Amino acid sequence: MTGPARGGAPQERIAARTKLVFGLGDHTLNFSLSSLSLFYLFFLTEIAELRPALAGSVLLVGRFVDGFTDPVMGRLSDLTPWRWGRRRPYFVIGMVPFGVCFGLLWGALPFETQLAKFAYYAALYALYSVASTVLAVPYTALIPELTSDYQERTSVNTFRSALAILGTLLAAVGTKQLAESLGGGVGGYSAMGVIAGVWVMLPWFAVYRVTWERSNFRREVSTGFLDALKGIARHRSYQRLLGLYLFGRMAMDLVGAMLVFYFTYWIRRPDHVEITLAVLLLTVVASLPFWLRISTRVDKRTLFIIGTSWWVVFQLSLLVAGPGWPAWTLFAFAALIGIGYAVTDLIPWAMLGEVVDEDELSTGERREGMYAGFMTFVRKLAGASGVWVAGLVLDLAGYVGGQPEQADSALQAIRGLTGAAPALLLAIAATIAIGYPLGRARHREILAALSARRAKP
Repeated sequence: MTGPARGGAPQERIAARTKLVFGLGDHTLNFSLSSLSLFYLFFLTEIAELRPALAGSVLLVGRFVDGFTDPVMGRLSDLTPWRWGRRRPYFVIGMVPFGVCFGLLWGALPFETQLAKFAYYAALYALYSVASTVLAVPYTALIPELTSDYQERTSVNTFRSALAILGTLLAAVGTKQLAESLGGGVGGYSAMGVIAGVWVMLPWFAVYRVTWERSNFRREVSTGFLDALKGIARHRSYQRLLGLYLFGRMAMDLVGAMLVFYFTYWIRRPDHVEITLAVLLLTVVASLPFWLRISTRVDKRTLFIIGTSWWVVFQLSLLVAGPGWPAWTLFAFAALIGIGYAVTDLIPWAMLGEVVDEDELSTGERREGMYAGFMTFVRKLAGASGVWVAGLVLDLAGYVGGQPEQADSALQAIRGLTGAAPALLLAIAATIAIGYPLGRARHREILAALSARRAKP
């Protein structure tokens, strides 16, 4: 089904076609973020010839910008008074700047010095971050509004996660290959940027058309911005959710950023990077229906702990693997990792709706925008932090870009960053999830209380 764009209360069950089109929004966001996580450190060090520490800092600058813009954008979408809606109009406003900025990130190098190159790419990355915020925050804030049903939210996020993972897959097998097929070097990456920029713009108008907003969710917000920030920061359930999401995302993005180095310098099979990523990500998509079925029987918290713990076990295989291992064993471990990866990616966003409902019960306000803004910031911060740490460790370990042979210290750093570090981050995420309080039964109680309150004049 589809619902009215302005007002009304859509049914809790949503048509598969609507979920599919809605998921295209995160497809574009994940494609751009994954392209940057997987290959931008490589692009900046190998093509732009920036030192690894400066290259990693480019992404960190963008995340500091997000630290201000994501919560502000969330607040803005909560307060937007337009008759077209609070969230959906930003899809149309942000789509063109998003595509243009993403395309330019892969553009020609107008400067020669290290400092000038760093300033150029850092400024451009900051603009991209703002443009993606204009889309991502209202988009994720809309998810709890599409349905209030505990299980249907998991279903919506399963479609969204599948399309997002396909965005990552497209980035993994298409970004670098397209640039090289167009001539490689500065020219090839610039041409690839133009094509990719158009690609990430295309779906947003369709997302706008098939979604809706609820008039009874549009409330007068009396809490000031700083007081709202303090209230969100004190929300115990949200603290847990942010913690498990942050460490899970850091692990995901660190693995993505390091695989190209891992297979190039440690395994010495650079041509296997794309195949391994494809196996991993296709397994993620294939396992999502299985996890969705399991989610009907267990709470989201339990599902997250099971999936993340599974991933930890097989992630450590990358620490012990070596150049002599048969290719099929690495592909098999990639598939096993993908089964757990699916849960770590899916469940945190499916949890957000219950957090927002609990907040409404406590405050009487609907603040999806601010909650989604912080979640979006954490998503971007995790990716940039992982890449920044990787760049710093590689720099300190003596890695030199463009060299076919690396020092043993650099090789051991690559091995540890790919295998051990993500496993540790995932273990922390699973530990945080143990204390998460919002299960299915508690959410039923919250919805019943909210329904009773809304029924009063």
